[in-house]
Amino acid sequence: MSGVFGPSTENLFVDNGVRNIFLSGKNNGVLTLNVIQREIPSTIVFENENLVGFNDINPVAPQHVLFVPKKHLEKIHDMSKDDSPLIGELIYHAKEYARKINLTENGYRLVFNTGRDAGQDVFHIHLHLIGGRIMTWPPG
Repeated sequence: MSGVFGPSTENLFVDNGVRNIFLSGKNNGVLTLNVIQREIPSTIVFENENLVGFNDINPVAPQHVLFVPKKHLEKIHDMSKDDSPLIGELIYHAKEYARKINLTENGYRLVFNTGRDAGQDVFHIHLHLIGGRIMTWPPG
């Protein structure tokens, strides 16, 4: 890890389950920022200098991981063209983690919720990796 979390030359996939870290403080009530800053406990499954992946606290499937950029962007509409590589990195690492946890054979879903009507209730961009069960369509 680098930047906020200290030096490292590679990504971190946590294999042993839980990595709980407790700190005090607030990030304007944005849950994902609180997880990134280690202000609330979470199960971190992936981290690099640009993003963090952690298990959703309210999973909708056996595997439900959020991939979140460390840069604060409230919603997709707040992205600039310069943020495009960051969003690509979210998708790439979600795909790699899906492979790591054996979701690729039967499939998985990647979801960005953008705005309240789409179900966004945490206003910091995050990508849901959902798998381990049969999905239906339409989703909502």
